[in-house]
Amino acid sequence: MTDDADYRWNHRHILAIESLSARDIRFILRTARGLEEVSTRSVKKVPALRGRVVANLFFEDSTRTRVSFTLAASRLSADVVDLSGKGSSVAKGETLTDTGRTIEAMGVDAIVVRHSLSGAALSLSRAVACSVINAGDGQHEHPTQGLLDIYTIARRLGRDDFDLSGLTVAIVGDIAHSRVARSNVHGLLKLGAKVILVGPPTLLPRGLADLGCELAHRFDDVLPRIDVLNMLRIQFERIGSQQFPSVREYAHFYGLNRHRLRKARPDVLVMHPGPMNRGVEIDSDVADGPQSTILQQVTNGLAVRMACLFLVTSAART
Repeated sequence: MTDDADYRWNHRHILAIESLSARDIRFILRTARGLEEVSTRSVKKVPALRGRVVANLFFEDSTRTRVSFTLAASRLSADVVDLSGKGSSVAKGETLTDTGRTIEAMGVDAIVVRHSLSGAALSLSRAVACSVINAGDGQHEHPTQGLLDIYTIARRLGRDDFDLSGLTVAIVGDIAHSRVARSNVHGLLKLGAKVILVGPPTLLPRGLADLGCELAHRFDDVLPRIDVLNMLRIQFERIGSQQFPSVREYAHFYGLNRHRLRKARPDVLVMHPGPMNRGVEIDSDVADGPQSTILQQVTNGLAVRMACLFLVTSAART
């Protein structure tokens, strides 16, 4: 692994894992590890962002990501403003750029944005001087979800140097519509893991092989080779046409149930970014079983998002 002794973080925004180097990713994850214990204190706060203001600007429904960013900012002692597209001037026709500039003019230091259009976070970052963190843009990326997934893998498997060489990770399901999959792919490959993308042909774009991923349509065939299974939600809200015959058939071929799990290694890790369609991509006894890291992903999301907020605002001050 490259020596990071001379490394210096200088990113004012976190928009995509694709634009981060392996050293950038490791630095974020090491920062998260240092902040992890804050959530275990009796008083769950540090003064790192005291006097700073973070605005959550969400144009899509969210529970985990929105609450996670709100708590992360609060634990760093920042003031938090929560906004949604339905209750903002965007509903009256205002552009994202104008909304961002208006929020910034009120003294905001960082904007966390989720939007249905790919590239929205990048567009906003070019319009404002404050920091921008992408909380998911269309079918492009969801960088903090990718980071927390990688953090969870490394911590669970004792990879404290965040070098994932030798690991094989399968991302299974609706790859075509998943910004989480794209962020995971970029981050995992940069840290040395092998990535296998598994799904029906209609949900598995062949162009992703150009990134260095293996593509597979037969889930059972790859199971014995896998160290980590990341099961993706079927995004019914994004699927515009019938891309598999039925939910029942999808669950039969690609759902992770107890019977299928027996074909994998006994120590395989099971992940899911949430929210879950129980009984479709994953059965309850697997999601709640001993190999599942699903709730740990949620917990680790706080530390990772604290690290991201701290780093981008620190870079903006230099």
